[in-house]
Amino acid sequence: MYSHFFFPSSQSQYFLHHSSILQPQTYDAVEPLDLEEFFMSQLKSGDSALMQEFGDFPDDDLKVEQVEKECRTIRHSVPEDGVELDPHVRDCIKSYTQPWLVVSRRCQGDGWSVYSERTGLHKLLRKQTFESDFQPENQEKTVKSPTLATLTDDSGHTLTSSDFNLRCLTPDKRVEGLLAFSSHEELDRLNQETRQGNRHPELFALYPPPDEEDTVEIRPVPDCPREHIGERVMIRCQFEIEIEPIFATMALYDLKEKKKISENFYCDLNSEQFKNFLKNHTDHIDPSSTAKSAIFSITYPSTDIYLVIKIEKVLQQGEISDCVDPYVTLRECDSGKNKDKIEKLRNQADSFCQRLGRYRMPFAWATVNIMEVISSATLERDITDSENTKGGEGDRLSDEDLLKSLTEMKKPQKRIKTIPGTIKLDMSPVNDTPTSCLSTELIPLKPVAEKSTRLIKEVLEFPSSEVYVPHNIYRNLLYVYPQRLNFVNRLTSARNITIKIQFMSGEDPGSAMCVIFGKSSGPEFLSEVYTPVTYHNKSPDFYEEVKIALPARLTERHHLLFTFFHISCQQKQNQSGSCETLIGYSWLPILNIDRLQTGQYCLPIILERLPVNYSLHTPEKLPLQVPPVKWMEGHKGLFNLEIQAVSSVHTQDNHLERFFTLCHALEGGVTFPVRIREEKIPENKLEHELKLSIIALSSSSLEALVLSLHRVLDKLFTLIMQPMVIAGQTANLAQIAFESVVSIINSLHNSQELIRDQLGRNSLLATYLYWVFRLPDPPRDMQNPGGAVPSAESRYSTMGRATAATVGSMLLQSRIRSSSNPDIPGPHNSAEDDEVKNILSAKGHNNPGSRMSTYQFHEELALQMVVSTGVCRENAYKYAWFFFELLVKSMAQHVSQLDKYNIPRRSRFSDRFKDDITTIVSVVTAEIGTILVKQQKEVEQAEKVNISLAFFLYDLMSLMDRGFVFHLVKNYCNQMSAKSVSMPTLISMRLEFLRILCSHEHYLNLSLFFSSPASAPASPCPSISSQSSGSCSFQEQQRILALFELSPEFKQQHYLTGLLLTELSAALDMESEGYGSTVQRRSINAIYSLLCAHDLDHRCIKPEVRAKVAALYLPLVGIIIESTNYLDFTVSDSRSGKNKSGGPDDDLENVPPINQSVAMAIAGNPFNTLGRNALLSMASMQGKSIATLAADTSRHLLVCFLWVMKNADGNLIQRWTIDMPPSQLNKLLELLTICISCFEYRGKQSSDKVSTQALQKSQQAKHQLEEALLRGMGARGEMMKRVGGTDRTMGQREVLRWRKDLTQWRQTNDRQDKTKAELDQEALISGNLATESNLIVLDLLETIVQAVPLADCKDNVVGGVLKVLLHSLTCSQSTTFLSHTFSTLRALVVKFGDLLFEEEAEQCADLCQKVLQYCSSPVDENRSQACATLYLIMRYSYSNASNFSRVKMQVTMSLASLVGKSSDFQEEYLRRSLRTILAYAEEDTEMQNTQLPSQVDELLRNLNSILSDTVKMREFQEDPEMLMDLMYRIAKGYQTSPDLRLTWLQNMAEKHNNRKCYTESAMCLVHAAALVAEYLSMLEDHKYLPVGSVTFQNISPNVLEESAVSDDILSPDEDGVCSGRYFTESGLVGLLEQAAELFSNGGLYEAVNEVYKIIIPILEAHRDFRKLASTHDKLQRAFDNIIQKGHKRMFGTYFRVGFYGAKFGDLDEREFIYKEPGITHLPEISHRLENFYSQCFGDDTLVMIKDSTPVDRKQLNPNKAYIQITYVEPFFDDYEMKDRLTNFEKNFNLRRFMYTTPFTKSGRPRGELNEQYKRKTILTTMHAFPYVKTRINVIQKEEFDLTPIEVAIEDMQKKTRELAVATHREQPDAKMLQMLLQGSVGATVNQGPLEVAQVFLNEIPADPKLFRHHNKLRLCFKEFIMRCGEAVEKNKHLIASDQKEYQQELKKNYNRLRENLRPMLERKIPELYKPIIRPRLENRDSFKRLSFRRTQEENS
Repeated sequence: MYSHFFFPSSQSQYFLHHSSILQPQTYDAVEPLDLEEFFMSQLKSGDSALMQEFGDFPDDDLKVEQVEKECRTIRHSVPEDGVELDPHVRDCIKSYTQPWLVVSRRCQGDGWSVYSERTGLHKLLRKQTFESDFQPENQEKTVKSPTLATLTDDSGHTLTSSDFNLRCLTPDKRVEGLLAFSSHEELDRLNQETRQGNRHPELFALYPPPDEEDTVEIRPVPDCPREHIGERVMIRCQFEIEIEPIFATMALYDLKEKKKISENFYCDLNSEQFKNFLKNHTDHIDPSSTAKSAIFSITYPSTDIYLVIKIEKVLQQGEISDCVDPYVTLRECDSGKNKDKIEKLRNQADSFCQRLGRYRMPFAWATVNIMEVISSATLERDITDSENTKGGEGDRLSDEDLLKSLTEMKKPQKRIKTIPGTIKLDMSPVNDTPTSCLSTELIPLKPVAEKSTRLIKEVLEFPSSEVYVPHNIYRNLLYVYPQRLNFVNRLTSARNITIKIQFMSGEDPGSAMCVIFGKSSGPEFLSEVYTPVTYHNKSPDFYEEVKIALPARLTERHHLLFTFFHISCQQKQNQSGSCETLIGYSWLPILNIDRLQTGQYCLPIILERLPVNYSLHTPEKLPLQVPPVKWMEGHKGLFNLEIQAVSSVHTQDNHLERFFTLCHALEGGVTFPVRIREEKIPENKLEHELKLSIIALSSSSLEALVLSLHRVLDKLFTLIMQPMVIAGQTANLAQIAFESVVSIINSLHNSQELIRDQLGRNSLLATYLYWVFRLPDPPRDMQNPGGAVPSAESRYSTMGRATAATVGSMLLQSRIRSSSNPDIPGPHNSAEDDEVKNILSAKGHNNPGSRMSTYQFHEELALQMVVSTGVCRENAYKYAWFFFELLVKSMAQHVSQLDKYNIPRRSRFSDRFKDDITTIVSVVTAEIGTILVKQQKEVEQAEKVNISLAFFLYDLMSLMDRGFVFHLVKNYCNQMSAKSVSMPTLISMRLEFLRILCSHEHYLNLSLFFSSPASAPASPCPSISSQSSGSCSFQEQQRILALFELSPEFKQQHYLTGLLLTELSAALDMESEGYGSTVQRRSINAIYSLLCAHDLDHRCIKPEVRAKVAALYLPLVGIIIESTNYLDFTVSDSRSGKNKSGGPDDDLENVPPINQSVAMAIAGNPFNTLGRNALLSMASMQGKSIATLAADTSRHLLVCFLWVMKNADGNLIQRWTIDMPPSQLNKLLELLTICISCFEYRGKQSSDKVSTQALQKSQQAKHQLEEALLRGMGARGEMMKRVGGTDRTMGQREVLRWRKDLTQWRQTNDRQDKTKAELDQEALISGNLATESNLIVLDLLETIVQAVPLADCKDNVVGGVLKVLLHSLTCSQSTTFLSHTFSTLRALVVKFGDLLFEEEAEQCADLCQKVLQYCSSPVDENRSQACATLYLIMRYSYSNASNFSRVKMQVTMSLASLVGKSSDFQEEYLRRSLRTILAYAEEDTEMQNTQLPSQVDELLRNLNSILSDTVKMREFQEDPEMLMDLMYRIAKGYQTSPDLRLTWLQNMAEKHNNRKCYTESAMCLVHAAALVAEYLSMLEDHKYLPVGSVTFQNISPNVLEESAVSDDILSPDEDGVCSGRYFTESGLVGLLEQAAELFSNGGLYEAVNEVYKIIIPILEAHRDFRKLASTHDKLQRAFDNIIQKGHKRMFGTYFRVGFYGAKFGDLDEREFIYKEPGITHLPEISHRLENFYSQCFGDDTLVMIKDSTPVDRKQLNPNKAYIQITYVEPFFDDYEMKDRLTNFEKNFNLRRFMYTTPFTKSGRPRGELNEQYKRKTILTTMHAFPYVKTRINVIQKEEFDLTPIEVAIEDMQKKTRELAVATHREQPDAKMLQMLLQGSVGATVNQGPLEVAQVFLNEIPADPKLFRHHNKLRLCFKEFIMRCGEAVEKNKHLIASDQKEYQQELKKNYNRLRENLRPMLERKIPELYKPIIRPRLENRDSFKRLSFRRTQEENS
């Protein structure tokens, strides 16, 4: 029916034809189905049942209802009855009292409301147990201090001391029915049943709710209009002055604004006694006048707001100061006298009161700064004397003076006279209205008190600046302020002046109206009041406020009458009664030409009497009277006063008043000409004037406009709706009224003062539309008795003489478009028929063109929007949201009227109207496009328009033909792709648009979810898994696969879903640079929040409904699988392996030595990591950057995937996995792996201590986000600013807040301030989320495996599934999940055992390791499951695969690596598990006759012995050297089983690496590589492979140890041996590469070269050029490093450590060389060892020996332990130095170390030169450094002593060498050289060269043995003096000019030294030419001969 649209006006044509120009190929929305047609004809019975699940559909869901106004008072404030009101007042009152009209949705937000119900969620969940949170009961077990058991390094035996008997343990509980199943199918069924039990139905309830930032689909409900109330403060007061009656008046003043900001509150606290003084003057006391507390309201709080309390007393004779004196003197006298005084004063007071009780005088005042006090509750204030601050004459009483005084009081120096009375005030902020409160009109407020209590009054506020809140209640008050009188020039005795004020309705005295509000302790209303008297003042100031309740109907007779009196205070003898003397009169009419009089006036005063009819004129303009009137001072203005009104009836704005008056004139009931102010308007001018007044509306003041906003809009809409007949002419005001509405809306939006909500809607307008707007009433005078829509006949005969027919024809002419004559119905048959006809004709049934017969508001409005032009058009579309909501509300009202007549959906609206809507939507879309193309800055505006358009269509879905609305959506989508705008922006726009549509409560039905395939078509094969799927037809396969793709059929059938998924896949394909990532996030969040809504929608509880809904999203699964490459699974990689310890192992910087990814590469990468890199490289070739999605966005996407998988039909999914091509299946498995990592449980601990880095990061991110938002990236910028600023929008944000307050979802970075309970709750929920999401993955894996037909290529499927399962075991998992996973693993072993043990050897090893790991779990449940699984693996490998030896090997290796790596490993649990496995073996009846039990027994014994070693290791956890020794020995113990030795070497490497000993770590790996090389060379003889360990000796001679593994011990063919992944060529390369990496970290770059020398031939043989390239690159870097850092590298520092004392066990008397990091000082290592051993033995037992002399055993205390530490240096013989040239060579392969000890024969270490001996000690170690450990045994020790002369020779040689070096440096260092010279030739050097020469060379020694030494020393001196000469010369060239003298001094000293030495140096010893003694340096072994194949003597 809607296949084509026509555009009636050429204007709209223009918008569409250009859309075809720039059509990118990106987008073409499909044609939607005709929904109404579908619902009528194609529904199947089952479908409609499903539809009904979702509520009333396809019927309407909008209901129009009246909501009673909430009224604060117990009754509406309305004028008194019985008065005929004027139409304007009548309108006002109606608008203030009629109910709201609200259009609401029946099921609005069914999906969302559930969010708010999740608060109790944690009460329903089961607690999941995680190992990471698990605290076993027996935690008290202390760590034993190490008992240093026997440890010998070269003891040959292995450490498998099985000293612990397993059988003495009790086994754990066994898993029931481990082998009790008849067939595989039954096993699967049982597992499935247990898996499905206790599952949480809603996945999303466990997942944090969607991010608000993107929730565009929430339209906040505007606040209900209310009376404006500011911050409220309650004030209660008490006085403590008990002398006479006094009266208080309180009001607030704003000092900054210089303004009174509240009306007065009167109270007095006079006792009954004082009240009696006055009883003659009061008729009665109304309870309302006894209020002692008041509630003040403050809209704009500031520190300048003061509460001023003015105190009056009864008039008495005397100046104010005289009256005050008695009080002031009271203070000074003593109390005894005071009593009498007070009594006297009271009596005086009594007499005044009797006579002058009705008059008051000002007395004193007090003031309080409200803001300062609000914090402290009670307040006592001294009362400040008013007179003294106001000057003696009492002439400073006005408000201006008061404000001045307040300002002055703020200044400190002012001294003020005070009275000794106090006022007590209680102030407290008020939130809820207390009981028994009265409004300012004295109407009781709700809640009403049960019993009568003391009342509280609300005090009306006069806000200090404008308040923009429309009037909402009837309020009509007038305030009169007399200000001053000027009688100075008058000669009379008028001095004590008072004014009587009355409100008159006529002129005779009886017409004074009782409408003046009374004060305290008197009647509520009075007819007259008197102002207070200032004594003897001829020109008094007044401060009185007279509050009057204005009558609703005012006439020209109403006026204010002022009568002036003089009051005589003392009664004169001759005067009898009255104390009043009349002075004169003045008056003021209330209306001036129908307008309320307000403002400042200065009135003349008339003497004697008032003339007749005076009230019709103002006193200034009174016409001349006969007899003439007597004026005071010749008609001069003498009396100043001000009048203010607070009224919701009188607008007090000319434009508005004029507009309303003319509108009422239109409605009839007035006589023409109408009078407005001075002009009179005849009927024929009315239309013109009205148009002018409409145009002028927008120039009225903003405040006035806002105050009457509701009524102005109502009137304008009435004008749009009704053609008016004026003076017989039809006036069409629709267009001008529409333009006026637009301009008002524009000015409200543009005003800075008014707030908008986050959708950019002006709050006042949104409120109006939601609550106030109703369709304009048909004109009043012709209402039908039935109250239905009036017939067309009656509708227009509104006024004047025109008949309906003529009106019709006039209308036709005035309309641009109407295609044919209207249908004018004939005479009535019956009212009922007629109505139906009318409505039908309105719909254009009889004649499609007849829109005029009774045309509707929405049609008129749409028409106006379409035909508008210019600025009006621009603004109408800019603020389209307003008209959209207006249209919707009027359409809803229209539909609710039609509903009574059962008109089908299609016929509700005329085609014309639909065309208009199509045009409007198209124009708005075009507008958005234009903004995006032209004005980039206005993107925010575009977003807002876009959102409002979406909401419009969303609303139309509920009102119009839905097929039509879908067409609109289609047009929108196509139009939005035709713009030349960047893709991300377009997608973003369309996304927000669709997101809103999809949030429709009937979205699922609109998407026809019930027609989605929820289950697989019945398969022709009896059981899928029983035979190959070949028998299922190819078409069938394709059909299933197609369900998971986004096909055109899908898009057409499920229209909205199709569009949304299209956007998602477009967004995922985008480059995610910059804005792209935001779009991706938005698109994923849209889907995610949609699924969330389904999941938590209580209409979706039934599984079959869920399956159908999930089927609607199958294409999503396809999209997600395709996008696997973009997902960010960094989440998972951070935790390779199950390293849960929070200890140092977790340190971020460490690279584990067996790098996980290298291992993976060797193993054949389990995640398709390589695949991903390949993808990236491909992508980069195409020049498109694939960036990953952010982690949280990936999580959202994955949780959607899991949800679909959880709820979709199992058979369908199974069929899908069968038909899937293998590549797709691999992707699916990879996706599952990512899911597991993504939803890993992060643990409660981690939630306690979030890493600070992550925290800073997230805060930084948040900061950047806010930055970006504040710069205004779209509509949200505005919102964020608001949230940040203290803005009044907070109220509207509340609506949005409802999902985040739920504590369990606060973002991670609020962790600091969470309570323990919240953390627990969070952990509980996240634990359940982890469990549930992993179980969904497990279900899917089971589905896949069960679908594997036995013949297919199942190995890779089973292998793939196993990989995913193993990955899930590496993550932190709950016991629930683990028990199901182990069941699945056991089922795999049972079903595919042979396959697993044969093909998947790698995985088998992993499997053993994981299972074993869980065998040591502290959680009993996990352990028992793991034991059962491990036993089953053994049993099957024995019986099926007869592969037991391999499993044996794997398990042993797994244990070894487990024990070595994990620091928190608990061997007692593992022992118990071993015992349990033993029990399984013993109880397995089938297997009793086989070898299995004995084999198992043997294996367990082995494992047990490994455990015993571990226990020892545990003891040395704190002593790294001891620990490494122990690990070293364990590794040595495995010399016969290479796999285990390799494992232990790797464990050692890891330990070293953690301690940052990179070199040792590298050595461990080199040893491991040598081991592998030995093995490989036995297997195959390749030239390029290293020949066993010999090849490695260049790296380190120690490696030859590995050659011990020779053929006689090991045959590589034996099954299960050397089967690990490292015993391959790539394994070897992997180990060596890591070693090179570590050497490089350790700074041994030369070793890197040696390592690569072994690798390169292998790589060359493999032709692996990429690797070769990177290898040479690394080599180049290594050599560069040598060049740059050559000299600067610090290698190790070495110490000799000796242990003495029996306490050390087998360490006693052992010496070691310890290698410490580069710059380690002796105290550091000393401190470390001391700390450690004193912990072992106690502080008092351990003694550190401080010197390096040999230790004498006999002198040591046997009960103590001694440690001696000495610094040693590497020692080389002279010939060795020839080879060791570089710094590196002098620090590598070290076996000999030396230290020297000075001594003298007398026993002191130091003495004179000639008695100073030196002992050199040379130590040789067992292995060369660096080695696989950091301390090595000393195996040989030689010492020799140097005689004093030898010591001298050595010293001189050293000095000479230093001088030579300093002199010959390339860039000599002057300072260094001078220092050396100073020490050599300086005159005063003690024990300097000269002294040495004098001691040893002075005479030739007597002992011929010393000849040679003497001669050698002499030659040394010769060289020395020569070097000194060179140095002095050199210095000459280096010095600056200022050092000349210094140089001369040096030269002089040098010459002197040379002269002194000359005689000694020239004397030679003749005997030296005969050989006397053989030099003793020859017999030392050379470094080379100390080879590592140890010589016999050493070993003996």
